[in-house]
Amino acid sequence: MAEVAAAAAQDAGGVPEQLLGDYLPLLADAAVTGRRPKRAELDAVGQLGRQAAEQGISAGRVVQLYLSSARRLWHDLPNVVRSQDSEVVRAAAAAVLHVVDDAVATLAEGYATARRDLVRREETLRRELIDDLLRGDSDLGSLVERAEPFGLDLARVHQVALASPSRRLPDAGAAISALEAVVFDRLGDRDVLVATKEGLLVVLAPAEATDTAAAGRTTPVGRDSGLGQLMHDELNRLRHGRPWRVAVGRPHPGLYGIARSYEEAREALTMARRLRTDKTVITAHDLLVYRVLLRDLPAIVDLISAVLTPLAQARGGAEPLLETLDAYFATGGVATEAAKRLHVSVRTVTYRLHRIRTLTGYDAGDPAHRFTLQAAVLGAKILNWPTEALPSSG
Repeated sequence: MAEVAAAAAQDAGGVPEQLLGDYLPLLADAAVTGRRPKRAELDAVGQLGRQAAEQGISAGRVVQLYLSSARRLWHDLPNVVRSQDSEVVRAAAAAVLHVVDDAVATLAEGYATARRDLVRREETLRRELIDDLLRGDSDLGSLVERAEPFGLDLARVHQVALASPSRRLPDAGAAISALEAVVFDRLGDRDVLVATKEGLLVVLAPAEATDTAAAGRTTPVGRDSGLGQLMHDELNRLRHGRPWRVAVGRPHPGLYGIARSYEEAREALTMARRLRTDKTVITAHDLLVYRVLLRDLPAIVDLISAVLTPLAQARGGAEPLLETLDAYFATGGVATEAAKRLHVSVRTVTYRLHRIRTLTGYDAGDPAHRFTLQAAVLGAKILNWPTEALPSSG
């Protein structure tokens, strides 16, 4: 039996023969006496399957170990194999096959259970790690140690991208697997983490990586690289969750740079919702002007109050006039294009612009007034005015 075990282990590519446990004696017993294995004996085989999974041995190699050892042992049972009584041989073969069937099924079940436990454990560790990385206030030494098994080098420059589904997050496992496949193919599996947080998909990626499709050339994975577009295109192939919106934070170095990039991406998603933009991929770089506006909140509140609150006196309230200004500025001050965007007549646009000039004293067509009006309109969109009351400027 020792020779059979050693040869079978070699057949399976060097799998430890200790993973056979008492499997060979069970086979020999079945061949000689026809005895079926007891529950406790099969449970021991299942435990060996768990050990194989925990040691990182592939399921195929473990099964090969068991099948190869059964084949070799059968040939080494001369009293059975060389019997002249075909019924004896048939009964012995059936008993052995029953043991092989039960043992391999139990082995595979134990292996699968252990793999599920390992995946759950890894998923928990990954979620806890990414939560601490995005928070940015954890112990650096501890994070470096916990990040190492995931291939993360916290000294590098990283960026964070967030993907938001149109409704609730669909099957998170399928979405993570899809993202991992495409991002790992693009960037490699080191320095990349994909997880979920607060109903969003989170991708932590290096700011520079080798594009495997670019023949070894190094390309930046920033706002010009299309990381956000790469994620968006892949997620939109899924059956659920469409349309997705992806926000990408700017690259920053070090541990605290990860938290900063995450906050930028999260802020970009919030601003995109408030601005009601049609863009499906937003970068924090594109929204820097809005961050500048919000940096001095009392000043932007005063600007809106001074410039735009008179619009509330108009019939229908301020919203139609604000939408007209927004469309007018977005189309470069062309009334015909603004009318198309608003689905109204050009006459309606020009009337509203005249009404705005009458109520506020600011002319959207005057370059000297344009900047003031546009800054006030952007501020109103960010603060969701007039739907929400303006915060106190004090």
